[in-house]
Amino acid sequence: MADPLHQFQIQKIVDLPDVTLPVLGTVDLAFTNSHFVMTLAFVIVMGFMAMVTGAAKVVPGRLQSVGETLFGMVDNLTTSIIGHDGRKYAPFVFTLFMLILAMNFLGLVNIPGVVHLFTATSQLAVTATFAVLTIGLVLIVGFGKHGLGFFKLFVPSGVPWPLLPVIILIEFISFLLRPVTLMLRLFGNMMGGHVALKVFAGFVATAAAGAVGYLGLLIGPLAFGMVTALTALEFLVAFLQAFVFAVLTTIYLNDVVNLGHGH
Repeated sequence: MADPLHQFQIQKIVDLPDVTLPVLGTVDLAFTNSHFVMTLAFVIVMGFMAMVTGAAKVVPGRLQSVGETLFGMVDNLTTSIIGHDGRKYAPFVFTLFMLILAMNFLGLVNIPGVVHLFTATSQLAVTATFAVLTIGLVLIVGFGKHGLGFFKLFVPSGVPWPLLPVIILIEFISFLLRPVTLMLRLFGNMMGGHVALKVFAGFVATAAAGAVGYLGLLIGPLAFGMVTALTALEFLVAFLQAFVFAVLTTIYLNDVVNLGHGH
């Protein structure tokens, strides 16, 4: 219980038979705590959007206002960065934003002795999947819209020709690192915040158990105050990391939609 990394362990909920695939080899199909949270996030997002759109009114209620605000935020984001064509990509960006947001918030649900939900976005496989989907769409849009002209992305205008080979190499490496930074930023922020929460919660438990004697009278309240502050901060970080992922996705799409010129 004192191990701050224990909360990130994948645990099987329903064990299923393994299957062998030609390229991937043996694959474990067990339904885990990570699968459960991802499925729950999907159900919550779908249910939320169904309630928002299913009973839409001219004068929106609280739930409809929240839904419209979130979608309007993403719609304004895509159109302000990409331009008029941004509306085409708003559904994709909004889907990523909502799923990441739901998973981030679910990871903060922890009722001792009742339920502790796994933080799916603290798992590299999950954040890597979102990053690959994003860069995959960027490549599809880039080649589909510009063909081989997509490679102009690596040739900035106005660069002196002696520096061009170096700049092209730097731009190409930078492009290859985009999915890595997308993956690591979300993973690192969610994992780091939860580790810090667990560490300070451990201080509270140690002080309450009397393991440090009268020193616990000082350590306990301080640690409890840090846990309270970090919990509030983690809710903010959970939202901000979903929004940052959406912003970066939009910026990367803008690079290929408006290749070589503004909007």
